[in-house]
Amino acid sequence: MKYRLMTLVLTTTLLGACADEKSAPPTVEKKPVNLEIHGDVRIDDYFWLNQREDPAVIEYLEAENAYTESVLTGTSGLQERLVEEMRSRIRQDDVSAPYRHGEYYYYYRLEEGQEYPVYCRRKGSMDAAEEILLDVNKEAEGEAYFSVRGFKVSPDHKRAGYAVDTTGRRFYDLRFIDLETGQRLPDRIDDVTGNYEWAADGNTLFYVRQDAETLRWDRIYRHELGSDDDELVFEERDETFSTYVYKSVSGKFIYIASDSTLSTEVRYIQAMAPMDEPQVFLPREPEHEYSVTDGGDRFFVISNDNAQNFHVLETPLDNTAKDAWTVVVPHREDVLIEDVDVFSNHIVITGRTQGLTQMEVIDRDSRDVHLIDFGETVFEASSGDNYEFETGVFRYNYESLTTPESVYDYDLDGKRRRLIKQDEVLGGFDRNNYESERLFVTARDGAKVPVSLVYRKGLELNGRNPLLQYGYGSYGLSIDPTFSSYRLSLLDRGFVYAIAHVRGGSEMGRHWYFDGRQLNKKNTFTDFIDVSRFLIDQGYTSPEHLYAYGGSAGGLLMGAVANMAPDLYNGISTRVPFVDIVTTMLDDSIPLTTGEWDEWGDPNEKEFYDYMLSYSPYDQIERQAYPNILVTTSLHDSQVQYWEPAKWVAKLRDYKIDDKLLLLKTDMHAGHSGKTGRFRSLEDTAIYYAFFLSLEGIAE
Repeated sequence: MKYRLMTLVLTTTLLGACADEKSAPPTVEKKPVNLEIHGDVRIDDYFWLNQREDPAVIEYLEAENAYTESVLTGTSGLQERLVEEMRSRIRQDDVSAPYRHGEYYYYYRLEEGQEYPVYCRRKGSMDAAEEILLDVNKEAEGEAYFSVRGFKVSPDHKRAGYAVDTTGRRFYDLRFIDLETGQRLPDRIDDVTGNYEWAADGNTLFYVRQDAETLRWDRIYRHELGSDDDELVFEERDETFSTYVYKSVSGKFIYIASDSTLSTEVRYIQAMAPMDEPQVFLPREPEHEYSVTDGGDRFFVISNDNAQNFHVLETPLDNTAKDAWTVVVPHREDVLIEDVDVFSNHIVITGRTQGLTQMEVIDRDSRDVHLIDFGETVFEASSGDNYEFETGVFRYNYESLTTPESVYDYDLDGKRRRLIKQDEVLGGFDRNNYESERLFVTARDGAKVPVSLVYRKGLELNGRNPLLQYGYGSYGLSIDPTFSSYRLSLLDRGFVYAIAHVRGGSEMGRHWYFDGRQLNKKNTFTDFIDVSRFLIDQGYTSPEHLYAYGGSAGGLLMGAVANMAPDLYNGISTRVPFVDIVTTMLDDSIPLTTGEWDEWGDPNEKEFYDYMLSYSPYDQIERQAYPNILVTTSLHDSQVQYWEPAKWVAKLRDYKIDDKLLLLKTDMHAGHSGKTGRFRSLEDTAIYYAFFLSLEGIAE
């Protein structure tokens, strides 16, 4: 009790809390709006906050920012120390692992003090003279927000394209460089998605436009450099589908995929004949998900047709009908197949078993199979920069909770791996000072939920350890146990970090996703709560020292958990939280709504409305005590609109019966991912960490 009282006193001092008028939270006017459907009426007092251009809305958000800054003023020194600490672990002048593409080795450099990469290449070997292709730092001068994606060199290596977003709204401008002269080409394609692919001629490309209001990726265009007359190649008219382009390693075909949550349709065009009409590979079917690539002489398909965890098949180039498909890798109950890389002589299958990555190498001639041995029990691996089709080397990325991000080249015949690069963590980092483990927690319905943990060695299970528990659990996305040098700032101060691999992801197979979506969504929330209770029962932490974090759809998880089990957590933080799910899913003019119905259900149907309403964080706020809560959002977020967290915080203030912290911080210049730049983004992380540390009474 003495320890707890001392902690509370120190926390109050650190956070700068006081009773004067300056520190009082802002008030927001109630303007009730009745929202009625299925005979049910919801009264939304803060519906008016969805007017981004209303000066009163901006005034309110800025008032919340001022309040948050005043409350956290006592942590300003800690935030500065955290930023400097995290920055000091980053090697200032670094070079990415070079990869071979044609006659060149491509890589990017990071220069001391600079936020963004410099893209470069060398011809023939890394001993050749360096060519600077694009210095993003120069491009970003004077911009408060600057995001570059999709830097791609044409197949003839004479040109490069890249996409630029300066608002955070994910509307990109495609720009192009002549690599032989170093000059920017006059071509510029504004307000597109940033997803594009070069045709084989190096002069033609296919790119994707989005709907201006819903932001759904719905149209594929063809552009010839030097021409202003772009041609519409494909339009996806089904509002529940989105479309995108990609290219195989062989470079033989360009693919146009249309995806909904549970259905796919793929078209293809020969890269050497970009003016041809795209051909449908297989017409879309309900609940049939598939993806296509090629091995030069045949197509390879990942399909869930009569195979919940997917199987891999092949078919001739001139016959893509299902009855021509033959099995390469059969369906397995214990392995979820996620990706395939096809080379001239080998196939690499990336899958997942018991929540962890598995990579199988298949000889295309003999069909012999072997697994890549990664050497750890808790890790993450993924396909890397593979641009050469005629190769016996597979590049993959690897990391774990204790191993920094690493790049390996794997000899597909010799079964040997060679470390090409491992991120250097400065400041005396020693992975042997940390320990990771994998647990399985029995949920209330008997499901076994995997949990990944990392902490400094010497941990005592005495219930006094601060613990940060992270979760996501949506869209079938698996959360991997990856490394973070930033996280060391928590671990070195005694924190345990835990990832709850809850249902709604695909860690345990495709059923894990289906058991956490639509009418099974509550399993995501109860899994997270059950993991928390297990960690408390086992002495890893206690309610006084347990913290939770999740963002975007993981923010929905945080909002639900805060309503359902507020007594389990001392603090919750969430970034761009999706907390007003019913209102959003009923408004098909809001970006991305229609494509989300397969994930959450369509509330225009009463069964889905009732179920969704029963867990909606905004609608289920109760008059009860809540944990300390820090919420961050961005005014220009294209995925989760800023008004969801703003409304949530306003209503929480009105309902909660405690005097714990409730803070809202809106970045007025950023989008869904927050600040850009490798150093500026640290400021966002420092705020979260300072919030947790201060609640623990940790000032240094």
